Amino acid sequence: MRRVDDRPYGGGPGMVLLVEPLPRALAAVRADRGDAEPVPLRQLLARRAACCTRPWSANSPPARGAILLCARYEGVDQRFIDAQVDLELSVGDYVLSGGELPALALLDAVARLQPGVLGDARSHEQDSFSAGLLDCPHYSRPEVLAEGGDGAAVPPVLLSGNHAAIERWRRDQALALTAERRPDLVAAAERRRAAQRRRPRPLLARPSRQSYNSRVFRSSATARAPQRAATTTSQKRAHDRLGAIPWT
Repeated sequence: MRRVDDRPYGGGPGMVLLVEPLPRALAAVRADRGDAEPVPLRQLLARRAACCTRPWSANSPPARGAILLCARYEGVDQRFIDAQVDLELSVGDYVLSGGELPALALLDAVARLQPGVLGDARSHEQDSFSAGLLDCPHYSRPEVLAEGGDGAAVPPVLLSGNHAAIERWRRDQALALTAERRPDLVAAAERRRAAQRRRPRPLLARPSRQSYNSRVFRSSATARAPQRAATTTSQKRAHDRLGAIPWT
C-alpha cells in the first residue's frame, strides 16, 4: 500500500490520515535521531484541540526532543491519537489546510521565551497576554508628524521623563484596549478573582512586634500623604471591573 489517506468510515467529505503509516513514520524519526528511549511528549496540531495560549507557552513548553505531528485533511485516525499522542494543541478558532504553519507558530512562541533568544530578556515580559492584558500603544520618532492631523503627535506623557506617570499611562491604555477588543480576557480575569474569593482563608497568626511596627509605620506614612492615597483609591475604583488583574 502506497497511500497515507483514505475516505472516512461513515461517509462524508474529505480524507483521513491512515493509522498504519503513522507509527512507521514515528519510528523512522526516532531511529534517525538515535533516540535511546521514547520522547516524553508528542503533540498533534489539530483544530479541535485546546488552544495554545501565552501562559502555556511560558509554563508548559514542549519537552526536549518532542515530535510535532501536523494533521492534514479531515484529520488523523483516532486510533493513532489514542495510542501515541500525549497532547493535542490548536492555535485558534479557525481552520488551515494543515498543521505545518501552526507548528511553526508554536515553535516561535516557545523559542522566544528561552534565555538568550531575544536581544533584551525583558521584551517578552511586556508582550500582549503576559499580564493578562493586551499591550499598550507604542511610539517612536519623530515626535510630531508633518502631516496626519489628529493623533500625529506622541502623547506628552511619554516625553515627560516621569516614569511612574508613563507606567500608569501604559497600564490605562492596556486596560482600555483589552476591555474594548478582548472582553473575554476581562471575563476570564473576573472568573479567576471570583474563584480566589471562594477559597478558604487560613487562620491569621498573632502578629509579631516587628510586623505591628511596620503596619503602624505604613499607617503614619499614609496619614502624612492623604492626597496620594486618595488618588490611588480613585484609580482602583475607576478600574473596578478589571480589578482581577493585579494592580501595579
